[in-house]
Amino acid sequence: MGWSIEGTIDPKVTHAVIIVVPHTSSFDFILGLLIRSVLGLRINYLGKKELFIWPFKYYFRWTGGRPLDRTGGQNKVSAIAHLFEGEKLFRLALSPEGTRKKVKDWRTGFYYIAQEAQVPVVPIALFYREKQVRIGQPIEITGAIEKELPQIQLFFKGSNGKVPEYSWEYKDQSEDSSMV
Repeated sequence: MGWSIEGTIDPKVTHAVIIVVPHTSSFDFILGLLIRSVLGLRINYLGKKELFIWPFKYYFRWTGGRPLDRTGGQNKVSAIAHLFEGEKLFRLALSPEGTRKKVKDWRTGFYYIAQEAQVPVVPIALFYREKQVRIGQPIEITGAIEKELPQIQLFFKGSNGKVPEYSWEYKDQSEDSSMV
């Protein structure tokens, strides 16, 4: 398909939250499956529990999917963090944007999941225009989200999605006058 992959995920990193940005199209799922196939790594993902019905549940499970109950009143961060327990290998891919539409701010659940599960965050940036995938180094989460989130987001500067107008755009926090 003409894509290149820059970087890799060390197979020794057996537990991680992998964040993929930007997420602008359903095709991102297919691209993700292809990327992990090329890397030769098992990577899991979440899907709404309603997708995990016969006969589709077998496919989703086979490809690393885990059902997520999205009903309200639950501590989803804790529930997802517990998925790592007892697993010899669990790398969970998430989109911090939380949708395929344009967003200004990320959802921070990925950060708190990684913190609670005591696993690193691995950033993966998509550059559709350039047909490139960039994989960053694992980032250990300390709990200082105000400091760490902007550093994590910097990795995705210039990334662009399949639907460019929905791509999340990096904004330098030091340039934001409301932050002063």
